[in-house]
Amino acid sequence: MSGEFERVYGRARSDPEGFWAEAAEALDWDRKWDKVLDDSKAPFYRWFTGGMLNTCHNALDRHVNQGRGDQAALIHDSPVTDSVTTLTYRELRDAVALFAGALADRGVGKGDRVIIYMPMVPEAAIAMLACARIGAVHSVVFGGFAANELAVRIDDCAPRVIVSASCGIEGQRVIAYKPLLDEAIELAAHRPASCIILQRPQETANMTEDRDVEWRAATAAATAHDCVSVAATDPLYILYTSGTTGQPKGVV
Repeated sequence: MSGEFERVYGRARSDPEGFWAEAAEALDWDRKWDKVLDDSKAPFYRWFTGGMLNTCHNALDRHVNQGRGDQAALIHDSPVTDSVTTLTYRELRDAVALFAGALADRGVGKGDRVIIYMPMVPEAAIAMLACARIGAVHSVVFGGFAANELAVRIDDCAPRVIVSASCGIEGQRVIAYKPLLDEAIELAAHRPASCIILQRPQETANMTEDRDVEWRAATAAATAHDCVSVAATDPLYILYTSGTTGQPKGVV
């Protein structure tokens, strides 16, 4: 095994462009790249410039198209709620396409930002993939973060929509998320156009009129959205540093 690792690693180091071009052939591309590694503005390197593709298609649709639609794609096993949820590639694709439509109904399009402030439930993964499906940039903020920390991230990435849940569960404790979200929006200078809230049975959130919509209501009214082709160099998500040494920094 170590010999194989050294061989592969050695190839990646000696011929990075050839190595990664070969690896990229495993993906579905809407348009092949013009250049594997653009080093014209070093050290600001860009990979696969000119290439067009969609991450959600590569994660879901291609597997359904290749006959793996009934294979398990996501297994959510929660000891906290004593529940197991399994979604096939087809079920997950359909759920993601509908939620992508719900986001699009609220004005989210290519390049727009969406904050996902949720517990570790299947809907969090669905929201991430739905953003990728329509070319939006998502940012996952740890569920249960204090209002001020969430407000800082809201102001930095200026999301059009925030996706959240009524609560999270930590051990035996139910943590209400919606009051934290409402306070964060009040503290922030930026105001999202709308919030999509997953109501969980452990806690019911109060909804803000003309801004908040419940997850199931939003998807029930939506139409499934197709994948939007984006540049390989377009951002997929923003991940914030902890901020322990200053202002949190959004890593693209």
